[in-house]
Amino acid sequence: MSRISKQEIIIPTGVKVSQVGAVLTVVGPKGTVTKNFRDDIIITVTDKIVTLNVKRNDKFSKSLWGTYASHIKNMIKGVVTPYQKKLILEGVGFKFEIKPTHAGGGKEFHFILGFSHPVIVPIPDGIIATAEKNNITITGVDKELVGSFTAGLRALKKPEPYKGKGMRYEKEVIRRKQGKKTV
Repeated sequence: MSRISKQEIIIPTGVKVSQVGAVLTVVGPKGTVTKNFRDDIIITVTDKIVTLNVKRNDKFSKSLWGTYASHIKNMIKGVVTPYQKKLILEGVGFKFEIKPTHAGGGKEFHFILGFSHPVIVPIPDGIIATAEKNNITITGVDKELVGSFTAGLRALKKPEPYKGKGMRYEKEVIRRKQGKKTV
């Protein structure tokens, strides 16, 4: 059984957790996160504590128990201190900039990554992206959204092992290969 899920989740001051049916909403000083949960786990919200219990005693429900506890902890942590990921773009001729969308309202990345065309990626709502020189900083209150958006950007041009060109995370170490030897 999960030890994470047996623990009570304490709600810090300034954070409000509410539940309507299967939808759990966490409102804090930095933003709002909403997530839809299955009804296999019973989520009980009181004034300062969130508890989780299993509805059925099967393997699937027990596996969701700890996962949902981690999701709720991440939601509460995100509205207090937003999550942040950094990417570094290395390579001659690789560049990017943030521009407003043609329809207005939002922003989008314009990448030049050595392809025959520029790559345009819209920035989703709930994400704050900043760009300086060759660094991209992605910030947001939803851990899942920040992680998946950053991984999607990195997948556009993964770092290659010979010269290290491409997009990598800030503290990621690229294993280098030796390259071709001449006789």
